[in-house]
Amino acid sequence: MIKKNIKSQIQKDFLEKNFINKYENFYKISLISLVLIFSFFILPGSIKFFKKNLTPNKIIINASKQTFEDTLNRKVEKIALEKNEKKLNKIDNIISIDDIELFGKNEDIINPPRLSASTIEEVFNENQYNLKNVKETKLVNVGNKIPRLPKELKNIENVKKRKELFIKIVLPLIIDENTRIKMDRKKLFVILNKSNTKKSDKEWLKIKLKEYGVKNNDLSTLKIRMDEIPASLAIAQSAKETGWGSSRFAQEGNALFGQWTWSGDGIRPAAVDKDAKHKVARFKVLKASVKAYQRNLNTHSSYKKFREERAIQRDNYGKLNSLELVKFLDKYAETGVEYTKILKIIIEQNSLIEFDDVEILPTSLILKSLI
Repeated sequence: MIKKNIKSQIQKDFLEKNFINKYENFYKISLISLVLIFSFFILPGSIKFFKKNLTPNKIIINASKQTFEDTLNRKVEKIALEKNEKKLNKIDNIISIDDIELFGKNEDIINPPRLSASTIEEVFNENQYNLKNVKETKLVNVGNKIPRLPKELKNIENVKKRKELFIKIVLPLIIDENTRIKMDRKKLFVILNKSNTKKSDKEWLKIKLKEYGVKNNDLSTLKIRMDEIPASLAIAQSAKETGWGSSRFAQEGNALFGQWTWSGDGIRPAAVDKDAKHKVARFKVLKASVKAYQRNLNTHSSYKKFREERAIQRDNYGKLNSLELVKFLDKYAETGVEYTKILKIIIEQNSLIEFDDVEILPTSLILKSLI
């Protein structure tokens, strides 16, 4: 009886255990099935998510950006070219009609009037023209041009006043001529930067090549020759050559720079040898003397090194240093290097450097934009 009960209990336990195992297996299978079904359901979205967020960045070359930049650069170059064309046309129109009054017409006057020193001072005072204002404003009214030096200039005992009057007379003439050259130089560079050269441009270049004594259409040489002479250097040379306006050559022949001539109208120096054929060039007005002086330094072979140094300064610094340039004028006078030393002393002692950046007082907005 006991054995039968034990056996029944064993069978009962086995059945219960077997039922539990089957239940657990069914639970596991159901759970795995649910997981698989859920996985298949979310798998496409998961793959898309991982591709979007976990894939390493790729380098993409945007060709459209490069194309845009190329197009933009072409447009900028075109606009710049058009501006140059307009600027040149603007200069052409103004110069062709000769509507600028800064360049005097009195060079053709046969007998220009000679004003007294007191009259000249009175005129300057009425126009509020004095060197202090010029140094402060860096402007000079070229309408204050005087055609001839006053006789009384050499009799002014006060050295400071005599020097100031001399500078006030020659400064507008020098700035006037420098402005003419500056405008020509601007026009030259605008023409050289143009893609197409007009017939009028070629004619203008032909005139300037002849004016500066340049052969074989050498535009590089023309660029070097067509440049200004610093005002300080021009004033110093005119002061040295004329004794601050008191020399016979300056008084009788309006010669500010002691230039020699072998064929033209001139004044024979008193101390010259009888066999000497040269004379000191004579001019109708002071302005003509300044113009001849500028052309002499800009074209004569004796001053080639001077022009080369000037070109170097212009390229490197944009402005000119007269204290350095003066060293290259040793061939201007027979005394050579001593002459250049005297010029340097005149420049320094009289603070002439302060006039190097003086410009003309514009008479119009158009002229102001060109200077």
